[in-house]
Amino acid sequence: MPPLASGTIVKMRSTLADATTPVSYQLPIGDQLVDMNALIGRQISLTYAGEIFCNHCGRKTKKSFSQGYCFPCMKKLAQCDTCIMSPEKCHYHAGTCREPEWGETNCMTDHIVYLANSSGLKVGITRASQVPTRWIDQGAVQAMPIMRVATRQLSGFVEMAFKEHTADKTNWRKMLKNEVEIMDLVAERDRLMALVEPQISELQEQHGIQALQALDESETRINFPVVEYPIKVASFNLDKNPEVTGKLMGIKGQYLILDGGVINLRKYTAYHLDLKAE
Repeated sequence: MPPLASGTIVKMRSTLADATTPVSYQLPIGDQLVDMNALIGRQISLTYAGEIFCNHCGRKTKKSFSQGYCFPCMKKLAQCDTCIMSPEKCHYHAGTCREPEWGETNCMTDHIVYLANSSGLKVGITRASQVPTRWIDQGAVQAMPIMRVATRQLSGFVEMAFKEHTADKTNWRKMLKNEVEIMDLVAERDRLMALVEPQISELQEQHGIQALQALDESETRINFPVVEYPIKVASFNLDKNPEVTGKLMGIKGQYLILDGGVINLRKYTAYHLDLKAE
């Protein structure tokens, strides 16, 4: 059977219409865009062809760094710097940003601090332009913006204050098993805002009142296209087993949920894969 699509992949694109309609997923693979929702309930296979091509420069690489880059690009690109994972460590102001123009576009722009419920309450940050995509990628069933700030570094400072009182990471196994209860995000927002008020006031004094804006917005509910959630979560690893097969039971976050295990497609950005479906 010829592949449905073949080529290097990047993370799935997602579209949220409303709270009752499941997220719509499309997988960019090679020069094609595959409707993944249409494959739910069908037998699929993903085969790793043994080749990885850098997501930035396109050169062939034996190993993927920072989810899709060759080693030289990982060392030189701003999007692979340590401040991406720890935004409070941003060094743009010191004049040492690897790519100042990239930093101006992606870091020196409005960011949202939010609360989400993916495997329980968590705080997170994202560029304002990435709402609600960031929440979908994390597998959150509900989320709410709580603050808008002027830069990525500021969002990191605010997140650090909230992290003293709530989690900042998702338990991916609980998320995939859908072991999550709907909570009152408005009440949680108000509780946490009261706790971090001293730190927020200090940041406002340091950076100006216009740099930090509390938001009074309603939550977003997210419904994922899943027929059946796994009772136990086993993860496929294409580096150890280059072929993954099974019945596609659903999609949540950037994970495909098969009847025999799950696979995080984002982990395999820049891998050359063959996708087949029966």
